[in-house]
Amino acid sequence: MYNDDPHNTLYDALHRPLRDLRISVIDRCNFRCTYCMPETENNHYSFLKSQEWLSFAEIVRLTGLFVSLGVTKIRLTGGEPLLRPNLFELISSLRAIGSIKDLALTTNGSLLVQHARALREAGLNRVTVSLDTLDARTFHQMNGRKGSLQRVLEGIACCEELHFDSLKINVVLQRGVNDRQILDLVQYFKGRQAILRFIEYMDVGNCNHWDMRYVVKTREVIDLIHAHFPLRPLEAKALGEVAMRYAFEDGSGEIGFIASVTQPFCGTCTRARISTEGKLYTCLFASEGTDLRTPLREGLSDLELSRLIRRIWGQRTDRYSEQRSHLRSQPHLAPKVEMFQVGG
Repeated sequence: MYNDDPHNTLYDALHRPLRDLRISVIDRCNFRCTYCMPETENNHYSFLKSQEWLSFAEIVRLTGLFVSLGVTKIRLTGGEPLLRPNLFELISSLRAIGSIKDLALTTNGSLLVQHARALREAGLNRVTVSLDTLDARTFHQMNGRKGSLQRVLEGIACCEELHFDSLKINVVLQRGVNDRQILDLVQYFKGRQAILRFIEYMDVGNCNHWDMRYVVKTREVIDLIHAHFPLRPLEAKALGEVAMRYAFEDGSGEIGFIASVTQPFCGTCTRARISTEGKLYTCLFASEGTDLRTPLREGLSDLELSRLIRRIWGQRTDRYSEQRSHLRSQPHLAPKVEMFQVGG
């Protein structure tokens, strides 16, 4: 079923290939970050029961189908994916799919100390840790007063000791919240294995009270950092790469910037997403997904499931970030899927 034949590549209606698959393995999280799952806004949300989650076997089967259609990169997300019991078993099974070139995980880092070694031994290539500040007070302000900053930093250090192929630190900047801590973060991670990436605050989901006034534009951030630590731009490594990469002129590593609000990259988006309960979403800002769990459990064949996936991706025209101003001006903007249901 699995192959690397470029002629089997699946393209959407805007001729964007399907290359990346992000799989949310659990909708629960032990943090309540204000830009994702603010506690005051989610009291009404009922988390899925475990039998509603896709099983590991179902995830592996669907992943194999996506790989046969051209996917080469898999990212496991949540919620907080390390809350899913025995996640290393899923990683080991996914690693057995030979055509997967890149197997990654996005986490808040709070449980990495316990799990990093098992993840690495199971075949995980890359880890991305969400960490928005080095200040303990701001850390608790942004994550709903949960967890320990020190524990996250220890988890990052643990990943560095295990020498994952890639270790990235994602920072969501919000004006008036953590934007004055940019240089502290650069100073802390500069020269280390972990690569820092600054992300513009996005209007993902429906409950984070997004306002353009709170977006710190990437150009501002680059200029600020360059004034203290000179940078030079780097070439993109591949189509669909979301981060603009820069190197420090002194040779002490690189840094990345994701400008999805001010410089949208919809035109090269190659990512599909599967939610915890098995819905296929073709955009992070989508309102509707296509149920794959029901046909999977009702016994559809691989061929029939592949045809369904082909049809959904082939009809895809999503480009929300390029149309944000127009869409947000509509009087009845449809509610978007929440980020903790489909990952970042």
